[in-house]
Amino acid sequence: MNATDTAGEPTTPKAIEVRGARVHNLKNVDVTVPLGRLVAIAGVSGSGKSSLALGVLYAEGSRRYLEALSTYTRRRLAQAAHAAVDSVEHVPAALALRQRPGVPGVRSTFGTSTELLNSLRLIYSRLGRHQCPKGHRLEPTMDVALDLPLTCPECGVVFGPPSAESYAFNSEGACPRCEGTGTVREVDDDRLVPDPSLTIAEGAVAPWKMFGLTVVPQVAGELGVRTDVPFSKLTKKERHLVFEGPETKRMIVYPAKNGKMFELNASYRNAREAVREALRRARTKKGLDRVERFLSVQKCPDCDGTRLSAQARSTLVDGIDLAEATAKTLDDLLAWAPTLTTTVPKHMRPMADSIVSQMLETARRLVELGLGYLTLDRAGSSLSTGERQRVQLSRAVRNRTTGVLYVLDEPSIGLHPSNVDGLLGVVRSLLSDGNSVVVVDHDVQVLREADWLIEIGPGSGRDGGTVLATGTVADLGDDAVSRIGGFLTGREHVRSRERTTDDEMFGLGRIRLSTRALHTVHPLKLEVPRGRLTAVTGVSGSGKTTLVLESLVPALRAKAAGEDLPAHVRSLTPAGISRVHLVDASPIGVNVRSTVATYSGVLDELRRAYAATPDARRLGCTAGDFSYNTGRLRCPTCDGTGQINLDVQFLPDVDIVCPQCGGHRFAPEADQVRRGGDDGLTLPELLALTVAQALEHTGDLKKVHTRLRTLVGLGLGYLTLGEATPALSGGEAQRLKLAAEVDRDQRDALFVFDEPTIGLHPLDVQTLLDVLQRLVDSGATVIVIEHDLDVIAGADHIVDLGPGGGEAGGRIVATGTPEQLAAHPDSITGRYLTPASARP
Repeated sequence: MNATDTAGEPTTPKAIEVRGARVHNLKNVDVTVPLGRLVAIAGVSGSGKSSLALGVLYAEGSRRYLEALSTYTRRRLAQAAHAAVDSVEHVPAALALRQRPGVPGVRSTFGTSTELLNSLRLIYSRLGRHQCPKGHRLEPTMDVALDLPLTCPECGVVFGPPSAESYAFNSEGACPRCEGTGTVREVDDDRLVPDPSLTIAEGAVAPWKMFGLTVVPQVAGELGVRTDVPFSKLTKKERHLVFEGPETKRMIVYPAKNGKMFELNASYRNAREAVREALRRARTKKGLDRVERFLSVQKCPDCDGTRLSAQARSTLVDGIDLAEATAKTLDDLLAWAPTLTTTVPKHMRPMADSIVSQMLETARRLVELGLGYLTLDRAGSSLSTGERQRVQLSRAVRNRTTGVLYVLDEPSIGLHPSNVDGLLGVVRSLLSDGNSVVVVDHDVQVLREADWLIEIGPGSGRDGGTVLATGTVADLGDDAVSRIGGFLTGREHVRSRERTTDDEMFGLGRIRLSTRALHTVHPLKLEVPRGRLTAVTGVSGSGKTTLVLESLVPALRAKAAGEDLPAHVRSLTPAGISRVHLVDASPIGVNVRSTVATYSGVLDELRRAYAATPDARRLGCTAGDFSYNTGRLRCPTCDGTGQINLDVQFLPDVDIVCPQCGGHRFAPEADQVRRGGDDGLTLPELLALTVAQALEHTGDLKKVHTRLRTLVGLGLGYLTLGEATPALSGGEAQRLKLAAEVDRDQRDALFVFDEPTIGLHPLDVQTLLDVLQRLVDSGATVIVIEHDLDVIAGADHIVDLGPGGGEAGGRIVATGTPEQLAAHPDSITGRYLTPASARP
C-alpha cells in the first residue's frame, strides 16, 4: 500500500529501505538510502560498498523492473537473481555504470559510442553538397529531407538522395576493401623469414615448417632456389620465387617413414600463399594465433584508415568530407558545428539548427567530463577505462530519464582533479531531472559533494560488512567511529613518505629518453631519477600513457633485449635498468580456479606438507591428490570450483555454493587428513582462513610463512587463501602481483604503476605508499601514472604533462618536487597539489 499523510493523501516515498542485506560479506545490513539525492557509499577496499550498491540496490531495482515485463520479453533479456536480502522497499528502476565497462569491438569509435556520429551523418545527409554519378556537385537542398530524387544541374542526371546510412562505415558507407574497419591484414615478409642467417633446408621459411609443408623446400629447389645457403645470400629472383612463386608441381624424391625413397609429384606453395591458406582454414583461436604471427595490421590503403567508401567521402559540408569532420577533436567540433547553419540556404536553416543543436548538447556534456581532446574517429578499444565510463555517464544524462536510480561505481576513475567538477555537474543534472544517484567512490573531492553518506566497514572481507556511520559530511566528521570522516573534513591526511631532497634526487643516476612526435604528443626529452619514486601527472589525454607505456617501457625492454628502439624513440640512456615490470590492475586469472593460495604459490607448498602427514601416508595420498583442480581429493560434484550452475529454464542460470563441499572445493576424504595432530587443521579448513589467520598455523613452514607475511605487509591479510582471484579489486590484484617482487634486490628494475589508487580508500592509499617505499628501499626505480593528490604529494619527483588534453597537451609542463610543482604557474596539477604538498 502507498503511504498516506495525515490528510489521507498518498505521499511519495522519500527513501529506499533495505533490511537484512547479506550479499557477499554484508552482515544483515539495515540501511535507509534517501531518494532524489546524491548518496555516496564509502569504506575501505573490500568492506562491502559494491555489495550494497550493486549487489542489493542495483540488483533489486533492475530485477523488479524486468519482472514487470512479459514472460516472452524476459526470456530474451539477461536477468539478475534475487539478492540475499530480507526486504528492499521503494527501490526505483535502476541503471548501473560499472567501474570497468567492456572494451568495445573493432567497429566501435568514440563517435559511435557517444552517438555523435549519428548526428554528424545526419548533417552530411541533410546539409551536404552531394556529388552526382558524373562528379558534379549539387548545392544543399530540401529534396534530400523530403526523400525526393536529385537532379544534377550540370548534366541532368537523376539519382536517389543519400540517407544517413549512406555514411555509416558499419553499413552502406563502408570501405569495400577493409569492410569498414580501417585496417587490413597483410603478410609481413620479415616475419616469414625471422632468421635470414638460416638456409631454407634449415627452416628459414617459417610458414613452410609451421604449417606442415615439409616437401615445399625441395620443390623450391627444383624451381631453382638454392636451399643450402643462408637466406640472406639468395638473389632477388630466388627471393621472389620464395615469396610469390607460381602454384605449380614438381617431381621430387622423398623419404618414406620406413626409410625407403619414393617419387612424389608435389605442389608448390609460396610463403605468402602458405600463410593466406592457413588463415582461410583457421577455425579456432589457437589456429588464428599461429597465423597472426606472420601478419601485420596496416592502415587500409583505399580509405586511408577512415573506414569510409569513396562515395561516403564525396559529400562536403563547409568544404570538408565526413572523414575530415570525424578527425576533429570534440573541442574543435564544438567550435565548428554552430557555423554550419550559414552554409545552407535560408529556408533550410531551421532544420540545420535542430540537427546541430542536438549534437552540440551531447558534445558539451562530454567536454564537461574532460573528453574534449578526443576525436570522433578514435577507436573505441583505445579508450581508457575512465574514458569509457564517462561516455556511459554522458549517455545516461542525454536520455533525460526521471525516477531512475543510477548506481555509479567509481566514476572518478581516470579523472584529474580539474575534471571532477565536470563529473559532479553531470551528476547534478541527473538529480535535477528527478532521478536518484548512488556513488561508490573514494575520492574525497567527490565524497564531500554528497548529500548523504553511508560508510561500510570497519575493515575488509570478514572484518567489514557493517554500517559504520550514516549522515552528512559534517555528521561523519564528528563521528568518532567513522574512518573516512577525518579525511572529508581535512582533520586527517594520508601520511606522506620520507622524500628524497632535491639535491640528492639524481644521485643514483638518471634515465634519459628522447622521443619524436607520436599521436598528439610532441617531441619530448624526459629524465627520471633512478632509485626514486616518480609521479607522471596531467589531465586526461595529456600524453601520460604515450610517454610512459608507449615510449619509455618498450624502449627499455628493447634495449635490454638488444633490439632496435621503437621508431619514434630517438635515444635512451637506461642507467643500468635491465628489467621492467608493468603492474596494472587487470584481473588475475580467468576463472574461479585461480585463488590467492594458487597465485601466491602457497598451495603447492601446503599440498606437499599435507602429503607428508601420517594421515596422508595412511590413505596413500600424494601432493597431487590435494589439488582441487586435478587431484582425486577434489569435490566430485563441483569439480573443485566450489560452486555449481543451475539451469532454471525461463529464469537466468543461477550459480550456487556447492551443496556437497560447501564451497571448500574438496571431497569429504580431505577432512580425514589433519596437520598438527588431532587439534590441527585440514587443508579445506586452512584455505578457509584469512591470510593473517593462516600465519598462526604455518609457523613451521618457512616458505609458506614468508609468503603469507609478505601478503599481510601488502595490506592483503584480510583475503582468504581460497578466495577466487578474478573477484579481487584492481588494487588488490596489483598488490598480489607484487608479492613475489618486494624485498628482493631491485636495483636493475623499473616498476611502472598505471593509476594504482583505483578503488583505494585513503587508508589503503597509505598502505600503497608503504608498498612503494619498500620497492624503493630495495633499490627499485618506481614510476606511477596517477591523479591521486596524496600519492603525487608523496613522490620524490614529478613529471607534469599538459597543459591540456589532445592537441592542447603532449608537452612536459613542469618537473620537480611537489613543492616546486605547486609553485609552478603553468601546472594545473600544481594548483590542486598546493594543500597536499604543504602538509607537515
